[in-house]
Amino acid sequence: MAKGGDSDVERNPKGGMIKIALGAVLLLGAGAGGAYGAFAAGLLGGKAETGPNFPEFVRKGESDPYPAVTTTKKDNGQIVYGEGGSEYRTAYYSFEGSFTSNLLNSPALIQVDLAVSTRRDGRVLQWVRNHELAIRSAILVQLAATSEDDAYSIKGKKKLASRLTDAINEVLEEQEGFGGIENVYFKGFLVQ
Repeated sequence: MAKGGDSDVERNPKGGMIKIALGAVLLLGAGAGGAYGAFAAGLLGGKAETGPNFPEFVRKGESDPYPAVTTTKKDNGQIVYGEGGSEYRTAYYSFEGSFTSNLLNSPALIQVDLAVSTRRDGRVLQWVRNHELAIRSAILVQLAATSEDDAYSIKGKKKLASRLTDAINEVLEEQEGFGGIENVYFKGFLVQ
């Protein structure tokens, strides 16, 4: 027991204040975690991006309510999905033709062939096809903003793919109110 009613804070002001500060940080962390969980579950914030106005995820083996129109002449045999990995199927769209641009502050040129993917219904790929002109422009802007160092490094290529994904989704969100592209893939990549 403390003499004369002294508390821990009065006897050791630093130790008591540290305990109070740690307690406050723990409470804030727990509150933030709970708030994030509620937001992620759709209990807080705006509407979750699902419903008739937003493209839905399509499970493997289910039919797509909005099948994307394809221009390729591939074998139309039945697709067989594996049982592992994501429960949703992935659909791809390949841009026809290459994208060529100068690199940032460099006389070098970059030429890429691209494809994109989504796990959502065919509306996303239909929108990519419908807005391909605006998307091509956004892609060329991102290529021109790429440094030569980034074009040669694996880390730089991953960063470019992420920027291209964001640029495509920005066009789709502007035009259709929803992005939905998850990844950009390099089918060809040339720097000269």
